[in-house]
Formats: sequence, structure tokens, C-alpha cells
Amino acid sequence: MTSTPQPDLSIIIPVYNEQDVLPLLFTRLYPVLDGLGRSYEVVLVDDGSHDRSPGLLRKQYHERPEVTRVVLLRANAGQHAALTAGFEYSQGRYVITLDADLQNPPEEIPKLLAAVDKGHDYVGSIRNIRHDSRWRHWASRAMNWVREKITSIQMTDQGCMFRAYDRNIIQAILDSRESQTFIPALAYTFAGNPVEVVVEHEERAAGQSKYSLFKLIHLNFDLMTSFSIVPLQIFSLIGMGIAVISFLFVIYLGVRRLMIGPEVEGLFTLFAIAFFLIGILLFGIGMLGEYIGRIYVQVRQRPRFLIGTVLGAGESSQDDNDA
Repeated sequence: MTSTPQPDLSIIIPVYNEQDVLPLLFTRLYPVLDGLGRSYEVVLVDDGSHDRSPGLLRKQYHERPEVTRVVLLRANAGQHAALTAGFEYSQGRYVITLDADLQNPPEEIPKLLAAVDKGHDYVGSIRNIRHDSRWRHWASRAMNWVREKITSIQMTDQGCMFRAYDRNIIQAILDSRESQTFIPALAYTFAGNPVEVVVEHEERAAGQSKYSLFKLIHLNFDLMTSFSIVPLQIFSLIGMGIAVISFLFVIYLGVRRLMIGPEVEGLFTLFAIAFFLIGILLFGIGMLGEYIGRIYVQVRQRPRFLIGTVLGAGESSQDDNDA
């Protein structure tokens, strides 16, 4: 790192195959930041893009080297790992995370800054009118509902990454060293004075969303297993309940056989009950597998991301570093 004065604000933007939207992002972002009247830096993290995104980031660095830092990951590590890389290379007193697709307008940044200036160490955002596909809107609502039921984390709109954090929160996230986590939820657990603000939401400026239905489901599993053991407790209660009912049913069948004699008619009922119990068992094994898988990933202690090159603040070619 360098001994340059600490900027007041760091904007961290993960980028993955966003060549079509980056020029417009830069055109809108920098004028907003220049008009804030406070020192800032923009940390652009390329998450292993396969298009022209890395070249466009390098070009932007050469155009505004005094306020731009570019971190190029060697391979795709995922949005949250890219954000973590941005956290490690950011220096601002406050940090704002922003998606590159312009669905969260850069012009809304002052709203988040106004909240942190009031003393809030964590500022979440609520999208006013969402411009997403209907299935993404329903999926987001379902994820919010599940999180509310199994954790104590209060986030109205967990799918929005447009958030502001105090430097102390960022340092706590970096110190946690979790291999897989959901950054907004983790930050909320460290916050002492969180708040949410309503922000505008726009349609994607170009390109397509990188979150498929499978990735959204996987993200929800990460959220559940990172911050709660309620799913395991629910499965334990279900298992105990089914065990008691099964025991009573076996007694009932035994008494019925003694009183009436052997019956063939109930064979398919027994099959149905057996298949139901097997289904519950397989679901429980899958849930246990999620938790065991997280332990497996954590104990390996593999790097969350690999740094290819860092441009900015005097670091022109830092290669093969990891975190």
C-alpha cells in the first residue's frame, strides 16, 4: 500500500463482463463524486471477465489515476469475493458498494452519505420501484421472507448491494476470514447503528444479469447456513415429531393385526408412508450436507480470490497475491 492521505470515501464496484455498460457508468459516476466536495477513490474490481472489461478498466485508470484503483482478479471468484478484494484495497473512511450495471443510479450516492454523516455505521438501501423481471422480484421476496424467519437480521431489501459502511465495519468483515458469506448480512451483525434509506432503481443499462435462478438459490443457502442453525433445529423437531407418530402408528398396526388379523389392503399406504419418511430423511441429509460443506470449505483455508494486477495509488503491477 502507500502512504497517501486517507480519502473520505471509497466506491467499490465489482465488474464481470460489463463492457457494454462501463463507459456510461464512468460518464455518470465521476461527475457525481466530483460534485460531493470530499476526497474519494473508485476501486474497480474485475472478477475474471472474458470480454473487454479489463481493458476498459485500465483505460479509465489512465484517465483518472489520482482517484482510481483497479484490481484485476486472476479468475472468477464471485461477487462477494470481488467485494472483499475491493475492501482490502480500499482506504476510505466510508465505503459504498455499487453494482456496475447502473440499476442503482450513482446520483443516489449522496443519500447514503447523508445517513453515514448522521452517525450510522451501516446504511442499507431499499429500491423504490424495482425494474427487474417478475420472477426475480418474486424470488427476492421469497428470500427476504425466509431470512426474516430464521435469522435476526433486519434487511428490507437484501438483494440490493447499494450500501454504505463505516471503515470499522469493513475491518471487521476482513478480520472474519469467512470463505463464504453474504456481506450485507455479515456487516449488519457488526453494526451498532444501522439504518435503511429508499433509493431509486433503474433498468439495466446494458447486458444481462449474472445471477441465474440457481445462483440465487445458492446465495440463499449461503445466507441461511452462515447466520442461523434454525434449519437444523427445524429438521430435528420434524424428525422427532415423525418418530413419535411412526412409533404410535406401529403400535396401532400391531394392535390391529392382533385384533383383525393380517391385511393386504394397507400395503400401498405403508409404501406411501415409507416414501414420505424417505423424502424427509433425504431433505435432512441435504441440509446437513450444506453445513458440512461450509465446514469443509472453511477448514481448507484456500484463498478467497487471487490477485492478478493492481493499478492505482502507486501499485502498478502487483501480481499473484492472494487473500
